[in-house]
Amino acid sequence: MEWRMADGGDPAELVEDFLADQGLPVRDLAAPARSGNHAGRAGGASLFFSAAAGAYLAGAPSGRLSPAPVVPDVVAVAWHPGGPAPAATPGQPPGRWRLGRWRASWTAAEHAAAVARVREAIASGEVYQVTLVGHASADYLGDPSGPLHRVATLPGARYGRVLTGAGWAIGCASPETLVRVRGGAVLTRPIKGTRPATPAGRAALLGSAKERAEHVMIVDLERNDLARLARTGSVRVSELYAVRRWCDLWQAESEISARLVAGTGLADLLRAVCPGGSVTGAPKLAALALAAGLEPVGRGASMGALGRVGHAGLDLGLTIRTVAVDTDRVHVWAGGGITWGSDPAAEVAEAAAKAAPLRAALRDG
Repeated sequence: MEWRMADGGDPAELVEDFLADQGLPVRDLAAPARSGNHAGRAGGASLFFSAAAGAYLAGAPSGRLSPAPVVPDVVAVAWHPGGPAPAATPGQPPGRWRLGRWRASWTAAEHAAAVARVREAIASGEVYQVTLVGHASADYLGDPSGPLHRVATLPGARYGRVLTGAGWAIGCASPETLVRVRGGAVLTRPIKGTRPATPAGRAALLGSAKERAEHVMIVDLERNDLARLARTGSVRVSELYAVRRWCDLWQAESEISARLVAGTGLADLLRAVCPGGSVTGAPKLAALALAAGLEPVGRGASMGALGRVGHAGLDLGLTIRTVAVDTDRVHVWAGGGITWGSDPAAEVAEAAAKAAPLRAALRDG
């Protein structure tokens, strides 16, 4: 199934109904995993939610139009033994790939000005933290399947995947867990805080009071998100501010876990966790509203969710470090969390550092 913002209805309910009709156990995620023969049922499904769809579920502005509108806002693809092959990757004749010049949707100065505006909003008490996301695109010729595969196999890509449809494709290299459910246990792993993957960068990340405060703020937000669905007293911070590597960057990651209340369905879960707090800010709705007015284009395939749903549970990554391809352009998004202690020039540089491995994977040859 595919859904777009203009289609109307509740995308979370539509996805749950679709996957339940395929025989997947999405009505009660707190129930024990079913074992045995799954004959006549889907073996599993791929699931994608755009940032705009997540904002819609939260009741927040969806932002400006996506620069890649051919990509649906929700995609669910069930896998059946002996079923049809996945849709072909879009593009021109296979075996060729040529990438044009990158064009950013805002200049470095415009990005820095947006950071300054967020700092003003923090000073006036409107928000505590806001994630700002920028975008760039380039023309291409040829078959993007190879470059998308290179994106999906970047070092540290916990959610390395390629999802394709008619005239579009998504390549994801995300290291971040938006939500995972196994046997009624739910967890999320927000990432906040970035430095170069050098010994000095690691020390700087561990010693940064600004990064740690920013990170803990999002951990608290995610604790509250999971508490909406959790058994009383079951929410735990299982790991706090662990430093892990993605490509040539160190990133700080925590893990929050809980036990789901009986009867929690997939739609309930999506409404609670989308959009992920690490790409919104706090408070979530106010941060999304401010970002929607400042960002140059929509977040498109980025800052959403992509992963798998099966009989044993589900595992969705947050689509940071993600690219989208339409029939003639490739799109990349990157950003970062803005706090009162943010330096505009440093924030611009951090976004560029996050996008750099994606651009490198997409280069000619």
